Amino acid sequence: MKVAVVGATGFVGSAVVKEAIARGYEVTAIARDSAKVEKAAGVTAVSADVYDVDALASVLSGHDAVVNTFNAGWTNPNLYNDFIKGCDSIQTATKKAGVKRYLTVGGAGSLYIGEHQLVDSPQFPKEYYAGASAARDYLSALRKEEELDWTFLSPAINLHPGERTGKFRLGTENPVFDEHGKNDISVADLAVAIFDELENNQFVKSRFTLGY
Repeated sequence: MKVAVVGATGFVGSAVVKEAIARGYEVTAIARDSAKVEKAAGVTAVSADVYDVDALASVLSGHDAVVNTFNAGWTNPNLYNDFIKGCDSIQTATKKAGVKRYLTVGGAGSLYIGEHQLVDSPQFPKEYYAGASAARDYLSALRKEEELDWTFLSPAINLHPGERTGKFRLGTENPVFDEHGKNDISVADLAVAIFDELENNQFVKSRFTLGY
Protein backbone atom coordinates (compact mmCIF):
# COMPACT_ATOMS: atom_id res chain seq x y z
CA MET A 1 0.00 0.00 0.00
CA LYS A 2 1.19 3.51 -0.80
CA VAL A 3 0.04 5.95 1.86
CA ALA A 4 0.26 9.74 2.07
CA VAL A 5 0.42 11.18 5.60
CA VAL A 6 -0.50 14.85 5.93
CA GLY A 7 1.02 16.50 8.99
CA ALA A 8 3.78 13.92 9.13
CA THR A 9 6.01 15.70 11.64
CA GLY A 10 3.32 16.23 14.28
CA PHE A 11 2.70 14.20 17.43
CA VAL A 12 0.23 11.88 15.69
CA GLY A 13 1.68 12.12 12.19
CA SER A 14 5.17 11.04 13.18
CA ALA A 15 3.75 7.97 14.95
CA VAL A 16 1.68 7.16 11.85
CA VAL A 17 4.78 7.32 9.64
CA LYS A 18 6.66 5.06 12.05
CA GLU A 19 3.86 2.46 12.00
CA ALA A 20 3.68 2.60 8.21
CA ILE A 21 7.40 1.89 7.99
CA ALA A 22 7.05 -1.05 10.38
CA ARG A 23 4.34 -2.52 8.14
CA GLY A 24 6.46 -2.13 5.04
CA TYR A 25 4.32 0.50 3.33
CA GLU A 26 5.55 3.10 0.89
CA VAL A 27 5.01 6.44 2.61
CA THR A 28 4.84 10.02 1.40
CA ALA A 29 5.36 12.18 4.48
CA ILE A 30 3.84 15.61 3.87
CA ALA A 31 4.74 18.50 6.16
CA ARG A 32 5.24 22.25 6.17
CA ASP A 33 8.98 21.60 6.37
CA SER A 34 10.01 18.26 4.87
CA ALA A 35 13.50 18.62 6.38
CA LYS A 36 11.95 17.75 9.74
CA VAL A 37 10.77 14.33 8.51
CA GLU A 38 12.94 11.57 9.91
CA LYS A 39 14.77 9.83 7.09
CA ALA A 40 13.92 6.15 6.65
CA ALA A 41 13.72 3.54 3.92
CA GLY A 42 10.42 3.71 2.05
CA VAL A 43 9.69 7.30 3.13
CA THR A 44 9.55 10.23 0.72
CA ALA A 45 9.39 13.61 2.46
CA VAL A 46 7.51 16.39 0.70
CA SER A 47 6.93 20.01 1.72
CA ALA A 48 3.42 21.18 0.87
CA ASP A 49 0.93 23.87 1.78
CA VAL A 50 -2.30 22.16 2.85
CA TYR A 51 -4.26 25.23 1.79
CA ASP A 52 -3.09 24.92 -1.84
CA VAL A 53 -5.56 22.35 -3.22
CA ASP A 54 -3.99 21.96 -6.65
CA ALA A 55 -0.43 21.54 -5.38
CA LEU A 56 -1.53 19.12 -2.67
CA ALA A 57 -3.60 17.08 -5.14
CA SER A 58 -0.52 16.70 -7.30
CA VAL A 59 1.39 15.25 -4.32
CA LEU A 60 -1.47 12.93 -3.32
CA SER A 61 -2.01 11.50 -6.79
CA GLY A 62 -1.12 7.82 -7.13
CA HIS A 63 -1.61 6.87 -3.48
CA ASP A 64 -3.90 4.14 -2.15
CA ALA A 65 -4.92 6.14 0.91
CA VAL A 66 -4.54 9.55 2.54
CA VAL A 67 -4.17 9.86 6.32
CA ASN A 68 -4.95 13.38 7.54
CA THR A 69 -3.26 14.24 10.86
CA PHE A 70 -3.30 18.00 10.18
CA ASN A 71 -3.21 20.27 13.22
CA ALA A 72 -3.58 24.03 12.81
CA GLY A 73 -1.66 24.63 16.08
CA TRP A 74 -3.12 24.67 19.59
CA THR A 75 -1.81 28.21 20.23
CA ASN A 76 -3.04 29.54 16.89
CA PRO A 77 -5.52 32.38 17.57
CA ASN A 78 -7.35 31.45 14.35
CA LEU A 79 -7.30 27.71 15.15
CA TYR A 80 -10.99 27.01 14.48
CA ASN A 81 -11.08 28.56 11.01
CA ASP A 82 -7.65 27.32 9.99
CA PHE A 83 -8.47 23.74 11.02
CA ILE A 84 -11.73 23.70 9.08
CA LYS A 85 -10.11 25.34 6.05
CA GLY A 86 -7.14 22.95 6.14
CA CYS A 87 -9.23 19.80 6.45
CA ASP A 88 -11.61 20.94 3.72
CA SER A 89 -8.62 21.58 1.47
CA ILE A 90 -7.08 18.16 2.20
CA GLN A 91 -10.42 16.46 1.58
CA THR A 92 -10.90 18.31 -1.72
CA ALA A 93 -7.32 17.59 -2.81
CA THR A 94 -7.79 13.90 -2.04
CA LYS A 95 -10.79 13.75 -4.36
CA LYS A 96 -9.04 15.80 -7.04
CA ALA A 97 -6.10 13.38 -6.86
CA GLY A 98 -8.41 10.44 -7.51
CA VAL A 99 -7.71 8.77 -4.15
CA LYS A 100 -10.78 7.06 -2.69
CA ARG A 101 -9.61 6.09 0.81
CA TYR A 102 -9.38 8.96 3.28
CA LEU A 103 -8.84 8.63 7.03
CA THR A 104 -8.76 11.72 9.20
CA VAL A 105 -7.82 12.01 12.86
CA GLY A 106 -10.06 14.35 14.82
CA GLY A 107 -10.54 14.88 18.54
CA ALA A 108 -12.35 13.17 21.38
CA GLY A 109 -14.50 16.24 22.03
CA SER A 110 -17.26 15.08 19.68
CA LEU A 111 -17.73 11.78 21.53
CA TYR A 112 -20.91 11.40 23.55
CA ILE A 113 -21.59 10.84 27.23
CA GLY A 114 -25.30 10.20 27.22
CA GLU A 115 -26.91 12.73 24.88
CA HIS A 116 -24.16 15.35 25.25
CA GLN A 117 -20.81 15.70 23.53
CA LEU A 118 -17.71 16.07 25.66
CA VAL A 119 -16.83 19.45 24.17
CA ASP A 120 -20.10 20.89 25.53
CA SER A 121 -19.49 19.80 29.14
CA PRO A 122 -18.57 22.47 31.74
CA GLN A 123 -15.47 20.45 32.62
CA PHE A 124 -14.04 20.54 29.09
CA PRO A 125 -10.69 22.45 29.09
CA LYS A 126 -11.21 25.89 27.58
CA GLU A 127 -7.77 25.89 25.97
CA TYR A 128 -8.82 22.97 23.78
CA TYR A 129 -12.31 24.20 22.94
CA ALA A 130 -11.53 25.88 19.60
CA GLY A 131 -9.72 22.83 18.22
CA ALA A 132 -12.23 20.36 19.58
CA SER A 133 -15.25 22.27 18.27
CA ALA A 134 -13.57 22.60 14.88
CA ALA A 135 -13.00 18.83 14.73
CA ARG A 136 -16.63 18.24 15.73
CA ASP A 137 -17.94 20.55 13.03
CA TYR A 138 -15.62 19.00 10.46
CA LEU A 139 -16.98 15.55 11.34
CA SER A 140 -20.52 16.85 10.78
CA ALA A 141 -19.48 18.11 7.33
CA LEU A 142 -17.56 14.92 6.52
CA ARG A 143 -20.66 12.80 7.20
CA LYS A 144 -22.15 14.37 4.05
CA GLU A 145 -19.20 13.26 1.88
CA GLU A 146 -20.37 10.70 -0.67
CA GLU A 147 -17.45 10.37 -3.08
CA LEU A 148 -14.70 9.32 -0.67
CA ASP A 149 -14.44 6.15 1.40
CA TRP A 150 -13.79 8.22 4.50
CA THR A 151 -13.21 7.33 8.13
CA PHE A 152 -13.00 9.71 11.10
CA LEU A 153 -10.98 8.51 14.09
CA SER A 154 -11.53 10.11 17.49
CA PRO A 155 -8.61 9.33 19.80
CA ALA A 156 -9.14 8.50 23.46
CA ILE A 157 -9.68 11.42 25.82
CA ASN A 158 -6.15 10.91 27.13
CA LEU A 159 -3.84 10.54 24.13
CA HIS A 160 -0.26 10.24 25.32
CA PRO A 161 3.24 9.03 24.44
CA GLY A 162 3.75 5.36 25.23
CA GLU A 163 4.53 1.92 23.99
CA ARG A 164 2.95 0.06 21.11
CA THR A 165 0.91 -2.82 22.52
CA GLY A 166 -1.50 -3.49 19.65
CA LYS A 167 -4.11 -4.32 22.29
CA PHE A 168 -7.07 -2.01 22.71
CA ARG A 169 -10.84 -1.92 22.32
CA LEU A 170 -12.86 -0.09 19.69
CA GLY A 171 -16.04 1.96 19.93
CA THR A 172 -18.08 4.31 17.78
CA GLU A 173 -19.80 7.31 19.38
CA ASN A 174 -18.86 6.93 23.06
CA PRO A 175 -15.48 6.91 24.84
CA VAL A 176 -14.11 3.42 25.53
CA PHE A 177 -13.62 3.55 29.29
CA ASP A 178 -11.69 0.91 31.25
CA GLU A 179 -12.77 -0.58 34.59
CA HIS A 180 -11.32 2.45 36.38
CA GLY A 181 -13.34 4.93 34.32
CA LYS A 182 -10.34 6.04 32.28
CA ASN A 183 -10.17 6.47 28.51
CA ASP A 184 -6.52 6.24 27.44
CA ILE A 185 -4.48 5.34 24.37
CA SER A 186 -0.84 5.76 23.40
CA VAL A 187 -0.09 7.56 20.16
CA ALA A 188 1.74 4.42 18.99
CA ASP A 189 -1.43 2.33 19.42
CA LEU A 190 -3.50 5.06 17.78
CA ALA A 191 -1.27 4.58 14.73
CA VAL A 192 -1.84 0.82 14.92
CA ALA A 193 -5.60 1.42 14.84
CA ILE A 194 -5.25 3.66 11.80
CA PHE A 195 -3.53 1.01 9.72
CA ASP A 196 -5.76 -1.76 11.03
CA GLU A 197 -8.66 0.28 9.69
CA LEU A 198 -7.01 0.92 6.34
CA GLU A 199 -6.44 -2.82 5.97
CA ASN A 200 -9.80 -4.05 7.30
CA ASN A 201 -12.19 -1.22 6.26
CA GLN A 202 -14.42 -1.76 9.28
CA PHE A 203 -15.56 1.85 9.65
CA VAL A 204 -15.90 3.19 6.11
CA LYS A 205 -18.10 6.31 5.98
CA SER A 206 -18.31 6.39 9.78
CA ARG A 207 -16.48 7.46 12.96
CA PHE A 208 -14.76 5.21 15.44
CA THR A 209 -12.77 5.58 18.64
CA LEU A 210 -10.67 3.41 20.91
CA GLY A 211 -9.22 2.88 24.37
CA TYR A 212 -7.56 0.29 26.56
